[in-house]
Amino acid sequence: MKYVTELNGSRVTVELTGDGVLVDGEPHTAHLADIAGTPIHLVTIDNAVHRVAVRRLGQRGRYSLWIGGFRFDVEALDERTRTIRDMTAEHETPSGPAPLVAPMPGLIVRVNARVGDQVSAGQGLVVMEAMKMENELRAPAAGTVKAVHATPAMAVEKGAILIELE
Repeated sequence: MKYVTELNGSRVTVELTGDGVLVDGEPHTAHLADIAGTPIHLVTIDNAVHRVAVRRLGQRGRYSLWIGGFRFDVEALDERTRTIRDMTAEHETPSGPAPLVAPMPGLIVRVNARVGDQVSAGQGLVVMEAMKMENELRAPAAGTVKAVHATPAMAVEKGAILIELE
């Protein structure tokens, strides 16, 4: 069986063979063993043994792997499914980064971004007061500020678009 895996934008083809795996055509010995009663798996690749915790995510073929204290979100699909998903993705229009929206009703205290600013994922863009607490709303992804709809002292409802990114 041949799988196409994707991690951090890189694709790797993994083919299961009778005595191991081919990773992008390169042969390796591999073995997978479950540890009974735990979500941990022992993965042996050539002579290296790794403890891996696996959690299935919502979409088919999506998993979170914890290896050596690091988390990796991966997608592993068989060749046919990968081809179908790629073909349907070609017809989708790119949506860009998700806009920053108000998570609850509240009052805008500060806006730390202007149109044209380059922002990184996790950067604080808006400070909002809700339920007598100030909450810093952060950029969901890196991008350029396309539009700012929030102003200080403005009351907003849950779901209101505060900042658009591109």
